[in-house]
Amino acid sequence: MSQSFSDVITNKDDLRALIGFPSELSLRKEITWLDNHCQLLISQSPFLLISSSGSDGRCDVSPRGDAPGFVVVLDEKTLLIPDRTGNKRADTLLNVLENPHLGLLFMIPTMEETLRVNGRAKIVRDADLMAKMEFRGKTPQLALGVEVDEVFLQCAKALKRSHLWEPGHWPRRSELPTLAQMLMDQAKPEGLTVDALDCALEEAYRTKLY
Repeated sequence: MSQSFSDVITNKDDLRALIGFPSELSLRKEITWLDNHCQLLISQSPFLLISSSGSDGRCDVSPRGDAPGFVVVLDEKTLLIPDRTGNKRADTLLNVLENPHLGLLFMIPTMEETLRVNGRAKIVRDADLMAKMEFRGKTPQLALGVEVDEVFLQCAKALKRSHLWEPGHWPRRSELPTLAQMLMDQAKPEGLTVDALDCALEEAYRTKLY
């Protein structure tokens, strides 16, 4: 770590002395199954974040998005997350092979509360299950089958502070670099220009989402 910190908390007692303890409601809201409220939120969510880690402790957070309901609730203890076409890095899938524990954060546009699900995953390819997630004529090859361990709602403070769903607080896209420009600066691909890479990305978005 390049930055040197002089005042670091290293134990639970010091941490609790500073931040205090959770309320009874914060503890009691944690359940171990997907009740009707959780299932409804998942059915309306077009986007989630998946956190995972490998056996070496290195962590990853990966976005997943599709039409609302793309995550299938098989029963109150089991979720199915399709693995759509991507960049083939397979960071989450490779982590699951080493460490099955996942954290999921479901988000719904305009709703400032979020749903957190912690569980253990397997990479599955049962044909009947893959058929449940067919979309636009494409059936995924793989999915994450997640056995639910913990479920709880997250209050809206973070999204209220960030004004995430308020367009008036959004930066102008024109003030930010394009993905093509950033990739050119970071990866320095040979034989490509920014314009050519931008065109290739747009073509992939049009033709390779599924």
